[in-house]
Amino acid sequence: MATPPPFADEGTLHRALGFRDLVVYGLLFIAPMAPVGVFGTLSAKSHGAVALVYVMATVAMAFTAHSYARMVRVAPQAGSVYTYARVGLGEGPGFIAGWMAMLDYLLIPAVAYLFSGIAMHALVPSVPSWLWTAAAVAVTTGLNLWGVRAAAAVGFVVLAMELAVLAVFVTTAVIALAQDGPRRGWLTPFTGEGDFDAGAVLSAVSVAVLSYLGFDAIAAFAEESAGGSPKVARALVTCLAVAGTLFVLQGYLAALLAPMSPAELAARPAGQGAAFYDTVDAATGLWLHHLVAASKALGAAFAALAGQAAAGRLLFAMARDRRLPGRLAKVDRDSGVPRLAVLGAAAVTLLAAVWAAQRPDGLDRLVSVVDVGALVAFGLLHTSVIGWFARDAGRVLARHVAVPLLGLAVVIAVIATAATAAQVVGAVWLGAGLLVLAGQAARRPGVPAG
Repeated sequence: MATPPPFADEGTLHRALGFRDLVVYGLLFIAPMAPVGVFGTLSAKSHGAVALVYVMATVAMAFTAHSYARMVRVAPQAGSVYTYARVGLGEGPGFIAGWMAMLDYLLIPAVAYLFSGIAMHALVPSVPSWLWTAAAVAVTTGLNLWGVRAAAAVGFVVLAMELAVLAVFVTTAVIALAQDGPRRGWLTPFTGEGDFDAGAVLSAVSVAVLSYLGFDAIAAFAEESAGGSPKVARALVTCLAVAGTLFVLQGYLAALLAPMSPAELAARPAGQGAAFYDTVDAATGLWLHHLVAASKALGAAFAALAGQAAAGRLLFAMARDRRLPGRLAKVDRDSGVPRLAVLGAAAVTLLAAVWAAQRPDGLDRLVSVVDVGALVAFGLLHTSVIGWFARDAGRVLARHVAVPLLGLAVVIAVIATAATAAQVVGAVWLGAGLLVLAGQAARRPGVPAG
């Protein structure tokens, strides 16, 4: 088997992260209570089979986790899917993979910061949401510049708080079920209400997989893992398994207690976004509603912290390979952090988040475009596995290509069902990346475009 192409040595990241730290970064970016915002939509689409939707979504994303685990062993460097596509497919596809992942890594934190700012504005209306958003960017950027280990330690505390709130919800939901019983059959979260509709469930799965975006950020810290690539691979799988379990549990309990039926939610799209909170109110009262909302507000800021850190590593890796300005590859001697790369990521997310915070439709506009970049990057990841292992023949090829092909099929299906606006933005961003790649090849003949 051929060896991966050499990497430049502009900067060296410090191996400071243990297994727990990696899992913390992944779970922070995903957010343990990610189903809160999409529960109503999933229930309406799947006719109430929310728990089944998350089981299937976890299985679907397991294909992606498998491909990450394979490639992190082949190329244990920072850069995540950019590095893997570069190794498995070549310089040009590697750049495009990084370019598309950049759309995801820069805008998902912007969405999280904006969500945090909106939530804080609701608690303290005298301070505008854009100012809360900017404050969240400043605090989390400071933590990221302090050092990856320090940021992980603070993130662990926040994650523990989020899990504690989730535990409170689960406990109160179980008590409510024990006292009053479910509003619908015990198995309906897996079977749906009425006749089972496989097409409706699959349509909901295409939405649910977006709840998992961010677990792949673990791979961005491959060079900073004290246990090397095996520990990163194990953290990826662990993070997905934990998140999937939490999502299925939340979906199951909320589906049993929801005051509105799936049919009523489908008939009232405006009520889908608040469906989880309506369920909490009906089952336990407003106190848990406020607790969940506050947890989501704080958790969103620290999800952005993890995303910003991952974006900084992506910019660092691309700069180290001369695909972005070389100064972004400089690593601070004391903190071991690529400071300029982190600050660059923070500047972009700050501009996007503050811009959106001042528009009434800003959140919707950001959310509609962040998904396609990640999905295209996932597709190139699966293709990279196929490209790398296709260099072998026979038994090894068959064993390593089957799972990535299934993962690629899932990605294509989800992209095909994405909103038209998101598809257009993704296509425009891809076109811009191809122009940049062509320009680099023209200016520097030694840098291949493919």
